[in-house]
Amino acid sequence: MNLGVRALLAILWLLHGLPIGVLSALGSALGSLLHALAKSRRRIAKRNVELCLPEFDAVQREALIREHFRWLGRSLLERGVFWYASRERIMSLIEIEGDVHLAERTPGPVMWVVPHFLALEAAACAVQLFQQRRAATIYQAQSNPVFDKAVRAGRERFGNSALFSRQESARPLMRAIRDGMVFFNLPDMDFGIKDAAFVPFFGVPAATLLAPSRMARSLGMTVQLVVAEMLEHGGWRVRFLPAWTDWPSEDALADTLRMNRWIEAEVRRNPAQYLWVHKRFKTRPEGEPALYG
Repeated sequence: MNLGVRALLAILWLLHGLPIGVLSALGSALGSLLHALAKSRRRIAKRNVELCLPEFDAVQREALIREHFRWLGRSLLERGVFWYASRERIMSLIEIEGDVHLAERTPGPVMWVVPHFLALEAAACAVQLFQQRRAATIYQAQSNPVFDKAVRAGRERFGNSALFSRQESARPLMRAIRDGMVFFNLPDMDFGIKDAAFVPFFGVPAATLLAPSRMARSLGMTVQLVVAEMLEHGGWRVRFLPAWTDWPSEDALADTLRMNRWIEAEVRRNPAQYLWVHKRFKTRPEGEPALYG
């Protein structure tokens, strides 16, 4: 298994220096291949789109899923750029929109709320390269130690970020935030019902962590919204949106519903680039049947 992972990492390294347009074209071709071969992920994406975008007919759903896989293939190959390319090249390929320096001007704790669009790596690089405050985030440790080491090295290589494993205690993360690091928070995945509630996402009850609201309130955090997208002919745009001035409130459930509705609006703005291959509705309320068969 390690040999296969090392071969994959070698391919990413070999390809990362290609012109971005060529790399994007190769990634799109890979995505079309994945659409044909990755049947289980294709079924997950289809089910998610059926649940979240019921106004789409069968033809529209299929077109959206095919386009999604093309972007997905690009996102996989383009990781090599983020993990191995020079600081200068990455910065030249990222368009910044909005107030990227808000965290630098904010003396207290700051949280970036960043949904799972396929250009997430671009957002992670942008907060390291275009502003000065260090970033902390939670990541899912990979089962393969070689790949896990590569992920950590790629995401921490600029020295302006720190990763905290989801499998570990939250205390080191909280200490890092209190010491001045900005929390790069990914709020829209299903991690089970622990510390979560079933909050509607596109009208479907979804296990959603209440921690963003609770943490922001307990630490007095400024909360800024960040969305990343891939551009048609290569490169990425990262949008730093205005901070929420009235969030969090005293009601964590209401805050989480508002957050989900904001993510819904961003998904409708760019539906093909949202992470549809994740089982967002895997955890169900007691007595409710599974949604993925």
